[in-house]
Amino acid sequence: MDYRFKIANREALIGVGLAIFNFIWWFGFAYGLGSKDPSEYTYVFGLPAWFFYSCVLSFIIISILVIIVVKLFFVEVPFEDDEEFKE
Repeated sequence: MDYRFKIANREALIGVGLAIFNFIWWFGFAYGLGSKDPSEYTYVFGLPAWFFYSCVLSFIIISILVIIVVKLFFVEVPFEDDEEFKE
């Protein structure tokens, strides 16, 4: 089997893991803090706390995590179909 498939599968699993982490973060804050009565909401920078943490902060954290993961764990693989790349 071509080693590039192993790399692609590993990187795909990392991407799925990041997506699951993002969904859990978003769901936890959106429904955890947002399930209160609106009169009980707290605000961060003029936004309801549930919205700030689930949408704004989540975007910033996931963006940073994606940059770190791509720089540390993703590798460039050649697309040429040479026999020397196959194990």
